[in-house]
Amino acid sequence: MPDLSHLWQRFVLAAALLFGLALGVGATVFAYSNTAPVTIGWSVFHLGRLPLWSVVLLPIALVLLAGTVFHWLNSLHHFTEHMRHRHRVRELEAELTSVKSRLDALLEMPGHTDETRPEPEPAAASPEAVASNGEDKATKKTKPVAVASDSTKEPEATSEPTAEA
Repeated sequence: MPDLSHLWQRFVLAAALLFGLALGVGATVFAYSNTAPVTIGWSVFHLGRLPLWSVVLLPIALVLLAGTVFHWLNSLHHFTEHMRHRHRVRELEAELTSVKSRLDALLEMPGHTDETRPEPEPAAASPEAVASNGEDKATKKTKPVAVASDSTKEPEATSEPTAEA
């Protein structure tokens, strides 16, 4: 099944845009159709001669503006948290690299530290010559070892007759 989340997001954005455009067209038609002055009174507060469209549309516009400001402030909070986390990740990565370099220096791992260390002295060559890549296979003799089922070694089989016989 393909992931359709991006298509769903595009659909929601397009639907919101179309709804906003329809709302804007409706508000404009309402404003041009209702230009008669009205008087607004609330307790001791009185406003006179306001156009009807301003009584309806200005509170809606103020609520949308307040919601937008709230959303921006909330997004700012998330942005600052994101930046704080990015800073903390950088600190932890720097600490990790320093711990790795100290561990590599402690374990004397070559190629992981910035410091250059002198190569250790090669071990003294043994007096016996070492065969290289399969040479001297004829001189090498291996003894077969039989292993019992209980993982104990059985005595080695030899071709020499024993003194018992």
